[in-house]
Amino acid sequence: MRLKAVYIKNFRCYADKIKIPLDELTTIIGKNDIGKSSILEALEIFFNNDTVSVDPSDANVKSEDKRVEICCEFDDLPTSMTLDAGAETTLANEHLLTEDGTLKILKTFNCANKKPTEEVFIIANHPTAAGFNNLLELKEKELQAKVKELGLDVPLKGNPGMRQAIWASAPDLSLAETIIPAGKAKEDTKKIWEQIESHLPIFALFQSDRSSRDSDDEVQSPMKAAIAAAIAEVQDDITNIQRRVQEKAEEIAHRTHDALKTLDSNLANELTPEFSAPTPAKWTSLFSVGLNTDSGIPLNKRGSGVRRLVLVSFFKAEAERRLKSGSRRNIIYAIEEPETAQHPNNQRLLIESFKTLSEEVGCQVLLTTHSPGLAAKLPSDSIRFVTRNSTDGKPIILLGADAFGPVADALGVTPDSRVQVLLCVEGPNDVACLKALSKATNATDPTLPDLDTDERIAFVVLGGATLQHWVNRHYLQSLKKPEVHIYDGDVADYRDSVAQVNARTDGSWGAITSKHEIESYLHPDAIVKAFGFRIAVTDHPAEGKATPKVFAEAYTAHQGHGAVLKDSTAKKHLANKAFPCMTAAMLQERDPQGEVVGWFRRIGEMLI
Repeated sequence: MRLKAVYIKNFRCYADKIKIPLDELTTIIGKNDIGKSSILEALEIFFNNDTVSVDPSDANVKSEDKRVEICCEFDDLPTSMTLDAGAETTLANEHLLTEDGTLKILKTFNCANKKPTEEVFIIANHPTAAGFNNLLELKEKELQAKVKELGLDVPLKGNPGMRQAIWASAPDLSLAETIIPAGKAKEDTKKIWEQIESHLPIFALFQSDRSSRDSDDEVQSPMKAAIAAAIAEVQDDITNIQRRVQEKAEEIAHRTHDALKTLDSNLANELTPEFSAPTPAKWTSLFSVGLNTDSGIPLNKRGSGVRRLVLVSFFKAEAERRLKSGSRRNIIYAIEEPETAQHPNNQRLLIESFKTLSEEVGCQVLLTTHSPGLAAKLPSDSIRFVTRNSTDGKPIILLGADAFGPVADALGVTPDSRVQVLLCVEGPNDVACLKALSKATNATDPTLPDLDTDERIAFVVLGGATLQHWVNRHYLQSLKKPEVHIYDGDVADYRDSVAQVNARTDGSWGAITSKHEIESYLHPDAIVKAFGFRIAVTDHPAEGKATPKVFAEAYTAHQGHGAVLKDSTAKKHLANKAFPCMTAAMLQERDPQGEVVGWFRRIGEMLI
C-alpha cells in the first residue's frame, strides 16, 4: 500500500482540514515553527502513536471541538483479502473504496479526555439504500436469512459471496461517500480491518532534536526501523507462532473444563479462553540493538555530527538492501531536517541516498527542511511548501510550479554568480549521466571540465528537475549567458530546437546524440559492476527495445520477483548506478569517434 495523501484537521496549527499530497519522495519546506514537523508527527500518531503519541494539547487551541482527525489515503492496494474459512474478497467488492479507487482510513482522537481515545473509520463510496447499507455488519445467519428473503440462488456459505449477490439484486444501491466504523466494528468489517492493518506501510520517524542518552533515537530509530522491517518480512512465521499458542491455550482450557465438569457440572457450562495476539509494536519492542564504535565507545558518547552520520549510513545501506531484495510490505521513512549537524558533503550523500531509496518499489521518503543547500538539490516535484494565507494567517500547502518562486524567495535559493555557461538538457537523468561521464574523462584528462564540481557550469533542465535547476532557468537565462543544448536523438522535434540554438550569434551551440539516447553510450561492463548482470547495449533499439527496456527486463529477471521496471525507473537506475561505474576507457570503446569527449572539450573552451 502506497500513501497517496494525508488529511489533517484540528491538529495543532491545522484548524481547518488540509490535504498534503505525497509522492515517493516528498520534501516539506517552510520557515521555522510553520507546521512542517506537525505533518510528520500526525503520520507517526496515525501509524504508531509511539515515538510521538497524541495528547490533549494536540487539539487546535482556538477550536471548541477537541476531536483531532488524521486521514490517510492509499493506492497500490492488496488484490485480495482472505476472511474466515478461506473466503476471499476485495476492497472494491465490499464497496470500501472511494470513487477514485483509493482507500481512505480516518482516525479520530478525542482530546477532551486526559488520555485521548481513538476511533477508526473507512471513508468509502458505499451503498446507502435501505436494507443494503449494513451488510458488512451482518452475521452469517443474518445474511443467509436475507438471501432467502430475496429468493436469491446463491450458496449459503461464505459471507462475501452472499453480500455480492444481495448487492447485485438491488435496483439502486445509492452509492455515496460514507464513514464506516472499522476499529471497533463487528463481524466482517472487523475482519477486513484486521487484514488492512496487516498491509499498512511501516512508518519510521527520525526526529532532529534529541538529547544524548544510551537509548538515543539517532541510534535506536534506524535500528528499530530495521527490526520492524525484519519482523514484517517474517510475519507469516509470527502468525503461525500465534496460531499455535492460541491452539495450545484453547486445548488446555478445554481439558480444564472437562476436568471441572467431573468435579461439579453446575460450576461452568463453558470455559472459553480470550486470546489477544501481540501487536506488531510489541514484537518490535522485544528487541533492542546497541552500537559501539572504536575501542568499545558507545555511539551515543560520540559527537552529534557522528551520531547523525549513522543516518547517512543507515539510509545508504537500506537503499542498497532494498535494491537487492524484495519486500512485500511498504515502508515510509520520515526524516526531520536531515541536514542537522552535517557537513555539506554528508548532506549530498544523504540526498543521493534518499533519492535512491525512494526509487525502490514499496518505499517512500518524507523530509522536512529549511536549508537552501538541501532544498536546491531535491527534485522540484517533491516540494510541498508550507506557508500562511496572507488574509487569515491559516496554513496552506503550495506544490508544483506554484511553490518554486515562494520557496526560492523564502529560503534564499539564488543562482551562482560564478556561472559562465548554461548546460540545457531534457531531464534529471541526463544531468546525472553527463556528470558521471565528465568525471570519468576528467580523471584521465584534467583539461576536460568536471561538470559535477565546476561552479562555472550550471545545468538547466527543461522540466525544472530540482529547485536549483528551476532557479537557473528563471533567473540565469535572463542574464543571456551562453547556452549549450544536448538532447537525445530519439525525439525529432529536438532537431529544430538545436538548429535554432546553432543559428544564434552569442556563442551558444547545440548537439543531438548520434546514438538513440544517452543510455546508448553505456558499456556493458559498467552495468555488470553496478548490478551484477550483463546486457547487450546497442546504439539504436534492437527488436523495438532500447537499452532502458532491455535493462528493465534483465533487472526484474535478476531480482526474481516483481513487475518489469517502468522505463523512467530503469533510466534512473542506470543514471545513478551504472554511469558512475563508467571509465574513460569504457567510453572510448563505446564512443570511438569521441562524440561525448568533443562536447566536453567545447564546453571547456567556453570557460574563462
